[in-house]
Amino acid sequence: MAFDIGPQNTRSQDESQQTQVDLRGGAAMLQSPMAVARQWRGVIHHKPLKRTPRDAADKIWHTSVSWLAMHQPRMGGLHRTLKCVLALEKSTKDLGDAALSDKLADFRESFRRRRETREMASEAIAAVREQARRRTGLQAYPNQILAADALYRQYIAEVATGEGKSLIAAIASVLLGWRGAGCHVVTVNDYLARRDAERWTEFFKSCGLTTAWVDGDMLPPDRRRGYAADVTYLTNKEACADFLRDQLALRGRKRLGDLLLEDYLGGRSAMGQLVMRGLPVAIVDEVDSILLDEAATPLIISGDAPNDESVEAFTTAATLAPQFTLDDDYTVNQRYREVRLTSRGRQRAAELCGHIDGVFASPRRREELLAQALTARHLFLRDEQYIVHDGKIVIIDESTGRQMPDRTWRDGLHQAVEAKEQVEVNPPKATFARVSFQRFFRGYRHLCGMSGTTWEGRHEFQLIYERPTVRIPTNKPVIRKHQGLRAYRKSDARWNAVADEVQRLHAAALPVLVGTTSVDASELLSRLLQQRQIPHAVLNAVRHEEEAQIVAMAGQRSAVTIATNMAGRGTDILLGAGVETLGGLHVIAATVQASARLDRQLFGRAGRQGQPGVTVMFVALEDELARRYLPAWARRLAVTLTREGPAGGLLRRLMKMAQQRADRMAFGNRKQVLRQDEWLEDNVGFAPGGY
Repeated sequence: MAFDIGPQNTRSQDESQQTQVDLRGGAAMLQSPMAVARQWRGVIHHKPLKRTPRDAADKIWHTSVSWLAMHQPRMGGLHRTLKCVLALEKSTKDLGDAALSDKLADFRESFRRRRETREMASEAIAAVREQARRRTGLQAYPNQILAADALYRQYIAEVATGEGKSLIAAIASVLLGWRGAGCHVVTVNDYLARRDAERWTEFFKSCGLTTAWVDGDMLPPDRRRGYAADVTYLTNKEACADFLRDQLALRGRKRLGDLLLEDYLGGRSAMGQLVMRGLPVAIVDEVDSILLDEAATPLIISGDAPNDESVEAFTTAATLAPQFTLDDDYTVNQRYREVRLTSRGRQRAAELCGHIDGVFASPRRREELLAQALTARHLFLRDEQYIVHDGKIVIIDESTGRQMPDRTWRDGLHQAVEAKEQVEVNPPKATFARVSFQRFFRGYRHLCGMSGTTWEGRHEFQLIYERPTVRIPTNKPVIRKHQGLRAYRKSDARWNAVADEVQRLHAAALPVLVGTTSVDASELLSRLLQQRQIPHAVLNAVRHEEEAQIVAMAGQRSAVTIATNMAGRGTDILLGAGVETLGGLHVIAATVQASARLDRQLFGRAGRQGQPGVTVMFVALEDELARRYLPAWARRLAVTLTREGPAGGLLRRLMKMAQQRADRMAFGNRKQVLRQDEWLEDNVGFAPGGY
């Protein structure tokens, strides 16, 4: 699967020339050569990237070193900073506004010259904390100070849901933005990027910093101004796509002096086409989603490559696919998600395609096309992996449940799905540049991040990104109650049990949030609740226009909300009057997710900031997790142990084993994407986008 940055986002020659004219006529021409060199040196000089280990000895050594680094104690240093900040609290509050501003200006100058010390950093955090209190009314709690210092030290911080991650990111952004090279705060969608940038603009201004955001609708001149700010809010997709476009504009230039000379002499200069200043600092919000879940998807800059013959071939393959018989002509491997033709299937393909000219005359090519068409029929299902919107295939992110209109599947799979759904089949795109998210984010000189569920991925954060993970305590004790796992053999029995549980809770005037894994599942549960005449709201990739309002109202009395994984990031669920005394928000996980992190993300919606809450999980042995990741003996044992209700300890351990197997497979897929990046750079010397 790959992002397709289509013609609307790929700069044409005319567009690039216009960008150059706009910028050369602006204030940039007034800067001194040394100032321009300092501003743009990051475009060329990236952080050196370490190669992934190849032979067995290197892998063992690398894994051992990562394991030792992962287990080094780090909380002691964070607590020493916290002690210093709290000791300075009274003296900092006694400062007048002018004195505090002068103090912040002095810190800014020291940080810009990279003369800060550990003691100075602690004092700076205390001053920034006080400025945030005066400008925004938000007093950073001790755990938020710990988290901000963790980001400053380049750690991955696990910060529970509802602990105020936006304030944590703002405090850390001030310290890192003072360095003058730019600080990118990476969020999961354009809405959050713009919201947070606007929210913190005045605070950053009071600390001597400029703020901006970059979203998908911006033209190159606006993007360049966005990246020129001290603190820039944006999504990982926008950052990575802009980086690749800049690499295409550089066309392999490796010296900053050459770029500056071209720009000075005029003409078609690469400097006029660049928008980023390099990869200085990245603070990644929801870091597990971006650096782990999204990492299996390389980002590709592509453009149109008209090919009527290939379009006809995909349509023909979709027409022929129903004439093949499962198990006799082909096999489907659910675990590895692949389809293979049998010897009889290859013979059948030769018979059916004997009269078809073109690509079907080649045995290898026709077998690839037919296998792709069968893959689209069996492994890519409507309202699970994708939806059809306005006559187009729109992919659904399986980890968030959100629509991804700019993304397409690779290697002809997207065209095979289009042919299956009988919508317009677009020709495959021509690839201009590609890079994996692992490789891109490892290029930042300062990389840090936070999320409510990073602990399960701590080994991968250390192994791939060389960043340790720390767990930040909550501001108030978590009193959320977990009612365990309820298991059912058949999917229908599970859905009826979920609907019955929702009906019981709704009758008690409790707010209920039900998490599902697909659009189809959310719509199925919605129909069951309609039959029971239970009013409810549905939030999924099809009904997403009022996401913030639906999630914000999910904590009111008697509210029932059905949501895919898209619910839970960026918008708080506030409890209505009297809900706390009833027991707080009740969260129902209708399906066990492939990763335990996703389950914890959903459960984190309840019991925030010491509030009460209850969680419960349902599973059916027909779910993909059990079918795909449990061995045959384990599935038989699970069927024997299932009693249509609360699950015992052994059954819970089997589900945990399935999640661990799924995590290992996903980790392997992400490593494969990274190795493919390195292989392309080593073996395709003209491949753009490398650095």
